Amino acid sequence: MRVLIINSTERQGGPAIAAYRLTEALKNNGIKAKMLVRSKSTGQVTTVLAEHSLSSHLSKWWEKGSILLHTHFRRNRIYSIDFGHSGTDITELPEFKQADVIHLHWINDGMLSLASVEKIIASGKPIVWTLHDMWPFTGVCHYAHDCDHYTSHCHDCPQLNSRKHRDMAFRIFDRKAQMLQGSRIQFVACSHWLGNMASNSHLFAGRHILSIPNPININLFRPRSRSQAREALGLPQGKRLVLFSSHSLTDERKGFHYLKEATKRLAAEHPEWCDKLGIVLIGKNIDSSMYRDIPFEVHQLNYVAEEKRLVDVYNAVNIFAIPSLQDNLPNTIVEAMACGIPCIGFNVGGIPEMIDHLHNGYVAEYKNVNDFAQGIHWLLTEGEYELLSREASRKAANTYGENNIAMKYISIYNRMTGKNV
Repeated sequence: MRVLIINSTERQGGPAIAAYRLTEALKNNGIKAKMLVRSKSTGQVTTVLAEHSLSSHLSKWWEKGSILLHTHFRRNRIYSIDFGHSGTDITELPEFKQADVIHLHWINDGMLSLASVEKIIASGKPIVWTLHDMWPFTGVCHYAHDCDHYTSHCHDCPQLNSRKHRDMAFRIFDRKAQMLQGSRIQFVACSHWLGNMASNSHLFAGRHILSIPNPININLFRPRSRSQAREALGLPQGKRLVLFSSHSLTDERKGFHYLKEATKRLAAEHPEWCDKLGIVLIGKNIDSSMYRDIPFEVHQLNYVAEEKRLVDVYNAVNIFAIPSLQDNLPNTIVEAMACGIPCIGFNVGGIPEMIDHLHNGYVAEYKNVNDFAQGIHWLLTEGEYELLSREASRKAANTYGENNIAMKYISIYNRMTGKNV
């Protein structure tokens, strides 16, 4: 069986990493899987770079400009909104024609337009669409936050700062409804949380949404020597280290502000920790002004893309902290748990599905800085750390192991094609 996995990028961003890992897992289980992307970053021969015409490039930048206009030039909204206007037609590519199944992942930022998806649907090929955020069932946003308009019909979009009922979100919602009408797409959510949100959406009314988590290579991501990992990264041996990782520390959805406030509470209540605890930050374009008010020593690492080095990062720390305010099924939690690192996060999105409270980590009350600080303290001092570590690693292997996830998708492919691989 030939499966074409489509994602905007090959290795940049959580959805890309998940799609890439699934491609490799499928190949390891006898599927002829290829990945089609707009941006390629490795020499992998089974990753195909889609050619984009000059008009498609111009369309992408026109759309970015249009988003700026609709959001009154709020630059932080450029990557939280997508109109689905720009993209390319892939239906004439040999990889598309040869594929038995078309498997869509994160297709935004100029990979596929809504018109492109309509052509894929019209081809009659079986389509699986893995949901990595809410965009496929909202008007324009990737995460709706407190807005529930998508459950009936998007309008007066808060992310567009719109007070018009028939705004751009309204019109694109209608376009998606027309596109999906009569289509035979199997939607798969990476978390039960996102699956429930999708089921409540008007666009997906009456559809059966499956839930399959993202895969992890547990032969690579596994517990290793902490002292050796710290030596490789130049981190101190004698401290307890808490890791925070985000592509951008200024992304409000990632909640870095809450971690900073939690460290202040920890220092105030446990001043003896000031010389014993350190914070490890990973991200792009980190400036010291972003963390100078953290009362513990901060160790800054450049954004890590190479997986073997990423394994060292997780194994070098004691805790992974993820104070996200809305998230689906973060790869970072899966990676940390596979390395035996207990995690702490807020009770939001798919996070409580991953972290079992007081069993393999700590789930703090949403936006409660005191509880987040207490959770860090509990993980480091009151919980049985070695047991927490073993349970984290065990859950990652049992729930997110790549062979298990690959077989779930293969079952879907078999059902949709009538074939049995």
